[in-house]
Amino acid sequence: MLVSTKDLFDACYGKYAIAAVNVWDMQQIHGLFCAAQKSGAPFIVQTTPVARNYAHPLMLSSMIEAAAKIYPDTVFAIHLDHGNREHAQEGINSGVYNSVMIDASNESFRANISITRDIVKKAHVKDIRVEAELGVLSGVEDDLTVEGWMERYTRPDEVEEFVAETSCDSLAVAVGTSHGAYKFAGGRGLQFDILSEIQERLPGFPLVLHGGSEVNREEIQRINAAGGQLGIDAKGVSDEELTKAIEYGVCKINIATDARLIWTRVNREFFKYAPAQFDPIVPGKSYMEAFEAFILEKFELLKSTGKSKQLKNIK
Repeated sequence: MLVSTKDLFDACYGKYAIAAVNVWDMQQIHGLFCAAQKSGAPFIVQTTPVARNYAHPLMLSSMIEAAAKIYPDTVFAIHLDHGNREHAQEGINSGVYNSVMIDASNESFRANISITRDIVKKAHVKDIRVEAELGVLSGVEDDLTVEGWMERYTRPDEVEEFVAETSCDSLAVAVGTSHGAYKFAGGRGLQFDILSEIQERLPGFPLVLHGGSEVNREEIQRINAAGGQLGIDAKGVSDEELTKAIEYGVCKINIATDARLIWTRVNREFFKYAPAQFDPIVPGKSYMEAFEAFILEKFELLKSTGKSKQLKNIK
């Protein structure tokens, strides 16, 4: 069942958070939808421009459409993640997404407002919700590379003007997370003082946390034991920080890096410990099962398990 992100955020604000999971292949889509049907948790399935280029937009949308039929009890929204002006416009025109992100966070404050406002006007005509970003996250993910020196936290004194002038529906904030597997240099963690002030200035307004992966140390150790060379000091967002962020108006938590780590671990171990095998279905099935188990745990952590029922009553 496809629902609006507005309905998702209205229902969850201050109580639980919605997992927004980046997908780029069949195994992930199966694992995600299967976990959601088993747990009764609402979710957001999202694709990036890079994933669309990799799999082709028609292939991705067709797989998501098929999954909705295979797992008919799921409740979800479809979101285009990290789009520039061109990507966001493509998402609006596609007829697939009911939510798009316009990321003009690297522009000046006034330019960000102008670009975001233009996308919002075009999206709202088609009843599509828009996520904007204010502040800059560092890190590397897909074709996004932002050096640490460019990072800047969201300024609470700008959020009211930004939301009022753009009419965006949710706001991604930079409060200490980063993209990719190399996170939290120096162990800073989430800046709850900034989150608190943003919430005070935007009471009831849904906030989005990008870079919400945990970067599990055990996954990295297993990858390296099977021939990988990932840095062992990488650190994501702790479980405690995620659950605490819900209290501060964070409604949507993006997950991508953890999916990549699980895929890498499953495939590296397959090729290391089963060198005589070559059937891709074997690690593919293992990845689906591992990803499903991971998503089930994430739904529990975000307190969204069982919450689909109330959303199914929305007309």
